[in-house]
Amino acid sequence: MNETFQLDGSAVPFEPGQTVMQAALAAGRYIPHLCYHPEFKPHGSCKLCTVKVNGRTVASCTMPAEGGLDVESEIEELNALRRSLVQMLFAEGNHFCPSCEKSGNCVLQALGYDLEVHATGFRHLYPDRPLDASHPDILLDFNRCILCELCVRASSEVDGKNVFALSGRGITKHLIVNAESGKLSDTNIALTDKAMQVCPVGVILPKRVGFSVSIGERRYDQRPISAQALDDAPRQTDASGNCAACEGTP
Repeated sequence: MNETFQLDGSAVPFEPGQTVMQAALAAGRYIPHLCYHPEFKPHGSCKLCTVKVNGRTVASCTMPAEGGLDVESEIEELNALRRSLVQMLFAEGNHFCPSCEKSGNCVLQALGYDLEVHATGFRHLYPDRPLDASHPDILLDFNRCILCELCVRASSEVDGKNVFALSGRGITKHLIVNAESGKLSDTNIALTDKAMQVCPVGVILPKRVGFSVSIGERRYDQRPISAQALDDAPRQTDASGNCAACEGTP
């Protein structure tokens, strides 16, 4: 029998080594998140997944699950903070959703809808960031980068190429290409790389395939991110192939 913790008043089972986020998703319970990816070790950079554990705020993606924890997530205090974080990300970068190829597939946009973010709430910074169209097959639009580090980690840990890195600190922190020229064309990145698949926004885009799926028919157009994240969560199954932790969840 697995140990459990309480999440918003309901018991959530967990396996040794799981975090609060991992156990919640495996049990069919959604906690909003942005930089977390089930294939990488969590590092808690975006803070969208902040919850209260025994009254103390922590990142649920890095908080180890323990028996007897009292976790609060779906409360207005935390959702208000999450809305502010999403608003700041929209204001800090150049996110023009109606003209973006990633619209409908964008995690940041989908979180905005899910959290009912109706306005930016902060003055737009309109940063002057470059485009890199030097590669024959891949376009980089640095204007949309939210510094989640997923492409950095994917290129290093999965692809073994270290194509991307972050440089600077604070407001000057930005994504760079690890080449002497700083150009993507001078790297060995390929369309099949994991780094091409993990960007949650519209920074890394394949060329010549834009809008191949019509807006209105894309991933988050069909179902909200809270449902899609549960579909993607790794789960242990019983001998019949049924999810052992999520009985009664869709």
